Amino acid sequence: MRFAFLQEPPFCFTDSSGALCGCDAVLAEKVCQTLGLEGFSAVEAEFAALLPGLAEDRWDMTTGLFISDERKKRVDFTRPIWSLPDGLMVATGNPLGLDGYRALGRDPSATLGVISGQIQHQTALRNGIPAERIRIFGTQAEAAEAVASGVVHAYAGVAMAHRGYLARRRDAPLAVIDVPADEKQPAAGAFALAKGNASLRQRIDTCLDELLGGSWHRHMMREYGFSDSDVDRLL
Repeated sequence: MRFAFLQEPPFCFTDSSGALCGCDAVLAEKVCQTLGLEGFSAVEAEFAALLPGLAEDRWDMTTGLFISDERKKRVDFTRPIWSLPDGLMVATGNPLGLDGYRALGRDPSATLGVISGQIQHQTALRNGIPAERIRIFGTQAEAAEAVASGVVHAYAGVAMAHRGYLARRRDAPLAVIDVPADEKQPAAGAFALAKGNASLRQRIDTCLDELLGGSWHRHMMREYGFSDSDVDRLL
């Protein structure tokens, strides 16, 4: 099982020893072990390469991605492995007083950073942020640095991913604002697989049905900052 991941704590990241950590990575390896799939190996990638890499047989499964109709045309998804709200990463003190996408859209001076291909780009457009005020970056680290340096005023992503990033960079002059539910409801994410392998997907789904919400899964998720209520959204 070749598993493609991003440096995006708490979902996937390498620690100081080079070991792969994070809730998606640990869950993927647990599924691989439970199903007796040989040779779990992790392949670091950038976000924009994840779906093309499945089609090109560079890996067999990706870290969790938000499920969308557009993505389902290109890949197959397992059952959801998390359901999470969006957040805005802003400078410490939130100098523009942002409380969500719409507040940013109302300020003609405000700019937003997003990761290429991530669903938050479309969410920002739907909430009134003009396309010309959205800047696109390749990685979480690049977008976060753009906020810290003032290149953009906010970076839209998963709130938990923002907090995971800041937990490892406590000196970064950044903070996280939760996006209100009336702008974006928590959305489900799942492992992605190449099309044409229904048997593997069904085996993984059966395994996930048994693991998710159980004592092992809840303990593991708590280690990475998730609450029982975060887990309960899946069940």
